[in-house]
Amino acid sequence: MPTEDPSQMQSAAWQPPEGSWASSAARRRNMQAIRSRDTKPEWLIRQLVHAQGLRYRVSAKPLRDLRRTADMVFRPAKVAVFIDGCYWHGCPEHYVSPKTNPGYWSDKVTRNVTRDRDTDHRLTEAGWLVLRFWEHESPDECALTISSIVRERRSQLSL
Repeated sequence: MPTEDPSQMQSAAWQPPEGSWASSAARRRNMQAIRSRDTKPEWLIRQLVHAQGLRYRVSAKPLRDLRRTADMVFRPAKVAVFIDGCYWHGCPEHYVSPKTNPGYWSDKVTRNVTRDRDTDHRLTEAGWLVLRFWEHESPDECALTISSIVRERRSQLSL
């Protein structure tokens, strides 16, 4: 059974898989390596909130019929927490339009922001409180905010 020579494989022009958004093989590998959950900012905030004695669901759907997940869900208090990445969610402070394939990526970020606003609206209508933080915000401050709001909501619901 013949094997392909790796040097010949690299010299051939790279063809993206059908329907792929990748402009190169390297870009595809890079983008596939980006985590959609358990990012460092999420992990740090979760660790701090957990240390304050609060328990929550990770990457859970706040509403069964909504095909979206929050980074942290406090079901009894009806609080959904999202830690948004500056690039993927269009941070006004840090978002920079990409140089490669800018049309596709700018449209993608716009769709993400639109979906975020729709998620906020739907959850709010269902009685949930939505908390959104940027990945560049202080994990300590985010954790303190989450903790105080969840404790306050729990006390209000138990009255």
